[in-house]
Amino acid sequence: MRLKVVKIFAILQRYWLPLVVLHSITLGGAFSIAMLSPRIWTASTQLILPDTTNNLDASLGILGQIKDQGVAFTNELNPLQVQTSIMTSDDVIRPVWLADPEKDKFRSLGIYKKLFKVKPVDQSTTIHLEVTGSLPELTIKRSERLLLSYQHRLNELRQGTSDTRQQFSQMQFQKAESDLRLAKDKLGQFKTSTGLVSDEQQTRNLIEAIKSLRTIQTEIGSQAKAAITRSQILSQRLGMTPQQAINSLRLSQNKEYQALRQKLLEVDTELAFKKGDFTEEHPSIQSLREKHYSLNAALNQQINLLLPNSEGIDTSFGGNNFQEPTMNLIVDLIQADSDSQGLEQQAKQIQDQVQNLNTELSSISTKQGELLDLQRQYEIAEGIYKGIVAQLEQAKISAFSSYPNVQILDSPTVDPKPTSPKLSLVALGALLSSVLGSFAAVTYLESRNSLLKVKDLQEIELPILARIPTLEASTMGLKLESVSEIGFQRLASTLSLMSLEKRRLMVSSSISGEGKTTVTIGLATALSVLGFRVLVVDGDFHKAKLSKYFGYALLQETNALPSPIPVSSKLDFLPAPSIPTSKVMEFVARGKFEEYVNTFQKLGNYDYVIVDTAAVNSTGETPLMAKTLANVLLVVKLGVSDRNMLQESLEQLVRHNAQIIGFALNGVEQGGEKYVYKQDVQQVKT
Repeated sequence: MRLKVVKIFAILQRYWLPLVVLHSITLGGAFSIAMLSPRIWTASTQLILPDTTNNLDASLGILGQIKDQGVAFTNELNPLQVQTSIMTSDDVIRPVWLADPEKDKFRSLGIYKKLFKVKPVDQSTTIHLEVTGSLPELTIKRSERLLLSYQHRLNELRQGTSDTRQQFSQMQFQKAESDLRLAKDKLGQFKTSTGLVSDEQQTRNLIEAIKSLRTIQTEIGSQAKAAITRSQILSQRLGMTPQQAINSLRLSQNKEYQALRQKLLEVDTELAFKKGDFTEEHPSIQSLREKHYSLNAALNQQINLLLPNSEGIDTSFGGNNFQEPTMNLIVDLIQADSDSQGLEQQAKQIQDQVQNLNTELSSISTKQGELLDLQRQYEIAEGIYKGIVAQLEQAKISAFSSYPNVQILDSPTVDPKPTSPKLSLVALGALLSSVLGSFAAVTYLESRNSLLKVKDLQEIELPILARIPTLEASTMGLKLESVSEIGFQRLASTLSLMSLEKRRLMVSSSISGEGKTTVTIGLATALSVLGFRVLVVDGDFHKAKLSKYFGYALLQETNALPSPIPVSSKLDFLPAPSIPTSKVMEFVARGKFEEYVNTFQKLGNYDYVIVDTAAVNSTGETPLMAKTLANVLLVVKLGVSDRNMLQESLEQLVRHNAQIIGFALNGVEQGGEKYVYKQDVQQVKT
């Protein structure tokens, strides 16, 4: 956290002048806006939309019911949105604009409309209206004029809608009335011509009548059969047919026939007495027999006259024998025959009636479809007519259905304080502008800054072998914090697993001040802790910083080369030779430096030789030394290293066939709890 604060403080130190200029401009702009912006007042008005429900419920016959619940609030249809659109329409605001004393300040109606804000209030039936103006009185006046213009426009829309509905409905009403009259006439004519009034009722009545007649017919048929049976039995007893019995009865009731029969009976009686006294030839017998023949002929003549072509007639009836039992049987026979014939005739008549009713029923069935069709046409026409009549009546009583009467809930009011400009918003805007502007400016300046960043290293295909916190070297010995020890130990462990050519490693950087000397000391110490014999070589022939660190006093220029100095049991230090600056390149280029290192590496039997050199871009001999030492560890430090210089160093090392094993990232943020370990190293001076 401390390093973050330090980093931010460093950035502010680098860019303090641009940031001061930016904040000055921002504050000046905010002050200008607060002082020079025109003052604006806002008038607020609250409108309410009352319940506009108009219940219409009318029966349309077989078409069902027509119902209208009026205007309902839905997601698709919101009366508040409709009223908002009307209130902000050009036809409503234009009269207000033309009557406004400041109309010349607004070039167009669209610009003037921005003074009015209309918004429906959620979950309610109210509308919130805001009107702005340069003066409180003007703002109130604009609100009142807008409300008047709005009410006037609503009345125009209501009148137009009512007239259109009336005109359209009137045409529909006339057509529906004509269709209803035509359907009624057709139905009446059909009923008159067919006699059908109600097909169902008439069919039901006919079926009941047929059923009743068939029942009566069955009863009469049974009675007729009984009468026929009785007639047949009596006919068998009497030995004559009913007609013969009737003829015999008619003959017995004829007075002339009975008078002749009586005379014949008297003659036959007298003849019978005379035959007892006289013979057949006696004149009295002959006279009586002639009378008998004469009366008998007259009697037969009378029978033929009364009953021509009649046979089987019993001529013995009549006279004093009229009340004899045989006569009663004859009467019963005639009565039974008459009853049977009458019942059969009645049954035949009933059958004719049933047949006529069946014919009428069949006629109703064939005409029933046409009657139903005409009846349905009439009911449909009647339903349409009733619906249009209901709509006409509804249109008369619901003038405000489409455009309800919006009422003023709260009259226009103005806050004494102007609503614009708001100093709090100006201050907040200035603050946000300063913060965001500072961030943008720092980001832009940092993007143009060539200092190395972690993402720059990520773009280079080389590993970061160690992350070392910022350290300060002591001239009195080697003192490392626990965190840095862990970093160096990890670096030493990594190197021990790598196959380094000649077991040599050059530690360098692109520019000076990146901590390569510190990394060299820490790495050498960590390797010695792991048990390796390490020779640390000061390869900076110009500054000899490592030699100064170990307290080695450089001698005057001489041809004698220094020897290794023990630092610990497994760590030796080889100071930089005192060579004239003009001969450093020759010393390295001719291989003397390589011989110098080879000699002591063999004599000391060292496991690793670590050479601390000058920066790659600082001297010309460092790339040559990289070729000699083969393996290079580049030290970079965030906030110090330059990415362009680093790229140039990499290119030089590649051209000299150096094997760059990776980076040691110095100066990273350290966290966690700190524990300090101290290792005193005996200082050796030569």
